Amino acid sequence: MIINPLVSIITPSYNSSQFIVETIKSVQAQTYTNWEMLITDDCSIDNSVEIIKKISEIDKRIKIFRLEKNSGAGPARNNSIKKAKGKYLAFLDSDDIWVSHKLETQIKFMEDNNVNFSHSSYGFLNEAGNKIRKPFIVSSFPIKYRDLLKRTEISCLTAIYNQNEIGKMYMPKLPRKQDYALWLSILKKGYNSIPQQEVLAYYRQRKGSATNKKSNLILKHYKFLRKQEKLSVFCSVKYTIYWICNGLLKYYL
Repeated sequence: MIINPLVSIITPSYNSSQFIVETIKSVQAQTYTNWEMLITDDCSIDNSVEIIKKISEIDKRIKIFRLEKNSGAGPARNNSIKKAKGKYLAFLDSDDIWVSHKLETQIKFMEDNNVNFSHSSYGFLNEAGNKIRKPFIVSSFPIKYRDLLKRTEISCLTAIYNQNEIGKMYMPKLPRKQDYALWLSILKKGYNSIPQQEVLAYYRQRKGSATNKKSNLILKHYKFLRKQEKLSVFCSVKYTIYWICNGLLKYYL
């Protein structure tokens, strides 16, 4: 058994100069140090690539790649996934942050308990970096495929899976919900995601972001279930209603 297996951190970047330094610093502050951070830039037009390059010259664990054309967060993540060498894949977007013991806590739990997929609770920050709202606390039971259809509680900034066991899996070509589709694909293979209820990360709530407009996404969620998951009309309606109740109500109250 490898005592401290390599963790590959998958980070897409697009015009991330405002927050990317703070995101990278939260990775560098990890008490678990055997990681590589694979940042794929999606043709940014600001100076984020230059910022990342300067940091990567000092910390060789950080690697920067660039897509040839602007393709979205999914393809950017997939490029990093393709290059990932770690036993575990962890996900962190370019404006979110981790608490310092996030990797140590989650990897130790997964190693000690032979867990191949896990996620945790997370809090919220505003653009100024101040904590807002109550944290999102995940369920206390292992998450199966049908559980995730009811409640999209596996967040990209807390998800970690063992690619040596599960395989190198990629996000589908979708304009949104690529990460959700990937988690569902893993669960459909028969794996469960084991939750840790401790808040181990913070999601940055930005003005105009999709999570600020969940009430406008109900139809899109239904279409996702019909087209991507190929569920029947009845099941798509049923799970969309679950999503509304658990998302729009419980998520914000």
